[in-house]
Amino acid sequence: MDGAAPGGTDSEGLAGFAGRVLDLVAALRRAGLPAAQAEAIDAVRSLAHVDLLEREQLREALAAVSVTSVSHRATFDELFDLYLPARDVLGGAGDGAATGEGDDPQAQDDAGDVREEVLEALGGGGDAAIRRAARSAVERYGRVDGRDGQTTYFQYRVYRAIDVHQLLRELLQREQDVAEEDLTPLEERLLEDAFRQRIRAFQQEVDAEIRRHAAAERGVDRVADRVVRPPIEERDLFHLDRQEQEELRAQIRPLARKLATRVAAKRRIGRDGRLDVRRTVRRSLITGGVPFDPTFRPRRPHRPELVVLCDVSGSVASFARFTLQLVHALQEQFASVRSFAFIDALDEVTPWFTHQDPADAMRRVLSEADLVWLDGHSDYGRAFEQFHREHGRSLTPRTTVLILGDARNNHRQANAWVLAEVKRRARQVYWLNPEPRRFWDTGDSIAVRYAREVDDMVEVRNLKQLASFVERIT
Repeated sequence: MDGAAPGGTDSEGLAGFAGRVLDLVAALRRAGLPAAQAEAIDAVRSLAHVDLLEREQLREALAAVSVTSVSHRATFDELFDLYLPARDVLGGAGDGAATGEGDDPQAQDDAGDVREEVLEALGGGGDAAIRRAARSAVERYGRVDGRDGQTTYFQYRVYRAIDVHQLLRELLQREQDVAEEDLTPLEERLLEDAFRQRIRAFQQEVDAEIRRHAAAERGVDRVADRVVRPPIEERDLFHLDRQEQEELRAQIRPLARKLATRVAAKRRIGRDGRLDVRRTVRRSLITGGVPFDPTFRPRRPHRPELVVLCDVSGSVASFARFTLQLVHALQEQFASVRSFAFIDALDEVTPWFTHQDPADAMRRVLSEADLVWLDGHSDYGRAFEQFHREHGRSLTPRTTVLILGDARNNHRQANAWVLAEVKRRARQVYWLNPEPRRFWDTGDSIAVRYAREVDDMVEVRNLKQLASFVERIT
């Protein structure tokens, strides 16, 4: 390890290193991971059982005692690289740093050398070569010396100077040039996948190097709190890229199994029902008529019926997608689940979620369901009235109604009376609103007006909040 371990094995160095490990655990806790005092103690104890000069061994040991979920590993790795960097950040203004003088021939030669180093590393130089190339690229392109004498590093300057798409084309062209024959489509696809993976590794190293410099300038705690992203289940459902959506989708079914286990345990704990007076009096005859041992009738907890009304317009489509996936992954916890999607018209979509993968079902909902009546903009009032007219009589005192949407009605008729009627017929009516509470009743939102007619309107913006709410109603 190039600098993560202390220089010696004396007690002072180990104490300082242990302090940095404790800082890492504290940063994990601030980032939303369940890293409590017990994890901090285990992390320090693990140092006696690993070679501190073996960086990856140290990383895996600390991850084993402080990370409890696969989804938290990316956050741990980012913070590990911040608090226990592979090397110290170099100071000074040398090393071919960018100073803004693009006319310097020597600087242009250095730029050409750095680009060639990056291409060589991505062409098959290995992880160490990619790491060195990323450091060189950050020093050459990302560095800006300010007039006040301070040096700042910018990520965008590196990616502006080194176009990753152009890198991919150049790497493929190089492979084509050295090949004796033209590459087959399969060979080209395999090479492209390999190069894309190496380019992603290069980008990760660039990002890590920028964070190391920022930590050296502004302090590691401050950078950790601002730069490191929270765990995937706490990220805003509205701002996920494609890779994060795939990662979150993979969390749905394990989360559903965990919720189902909790619900089953909760039902077992509350198995005793009402007092059985007859049996209690009969048993009290043994103790002279004093009911020391009351008898209860066995509790028969019912599974609720669930009806979901879901706005799938563009503004809340991502929120609707993950909510429907989680609800239908928990179908065994409900006597029945019926799902209705709407934009300015409403259509039942239950069969698609019952027999198909939820992701495929959501695609069919958006492409095949009859959801548009006029202009394709949300019309809650018309959708609610249509539901009441066509399906209102199916509601029973065992039905829980779940409404998903931001309550932005495009200044159309609210028809809030429908919710009052639904509440009268059903057991409970909840509304999950993915907008921050401070934005309710701004613009065309009529959230508060609808909130008066339901049992509760809850702000839900991430998977953790969603799971907590679903556990509440099962």
